[in-house]
Amino acid sequence: MKLLPPLQSRRTPLLATAARAFTMAEMMTVVGIFSLLAAATVSSQLFGLRLYSITGVKLTVDGAARSALGRVRDEIRSGKLIYVGNGDSSSFTVAADNSPQAGNALKICATTDTNSYVYYFMDATNSRFKRMVSSNSFVQVVASHITNQLVFQAEDFLGNVVTNHQNNRVIRVTMEFYQPVFPSAPTANSALTAQTAGGAQPTNSGMYEQFRLQTRVARRAIE
Repeated sequence: MKLLPPLQSRRTPLLATAARAFTMAEMMTVVGIFSLLAAATVSSQLFGLRLYSITGVKLTVDGAARSALGRVRDEIRSGKLIYVGNGDSSSFTVAADNSPQAGNALKICATTDTNSYVYYFMDATNSRFKRMVSSNSFVQVVASHITNQLVFQAEDFLGNVVTNHQNNRVIRVTMEFYQPVFPSAPTANSALTAQTAGGAQPTNSGMYEQFRLQTRVARRAIE
């Protein structure tokens, strides 16, 4: 007959049980590695969010600006008479002869009838690029956050600003934008950042991105 050993002899010795546990040094090593991994993960997430915010702002502004430039381009190409000058929602003054044909406004007539026109102008009071049609007094905002006042220039084929209403001139359209990226992070130079173009500046402090879009357009029908 086989006899079983006493109960005490079948128990695991206390020293062997203690040897299976983590030491303090091992626990500190594991905690340190875990902390580094957590910090790296959080840093990657924050970097991704910041990059997404910057990219989103750029894409939004770029899309709005390109849409505005595309509309101006199409109407210039189809225009019969084009006048560069200065004005607002209530008045327009054509740039005089023997002076640079440049200003904040553009008047486009589809025919020789100067009473029927499309009118674009930069409103310096609220940094907006606006559009009007002669058939009604409604003012449409085409683009916002524009800093430059000199939006339109009439040039020759070499890019020189002309001083007369020559028929084959090219219209240069320039738009410089500012857009807040991190409005909750004020900086001492934020106003200067948005003022680099010499125009309007933002009303609230923060971090801003500056953009510029430019195109040159000529009429399709040249007499």
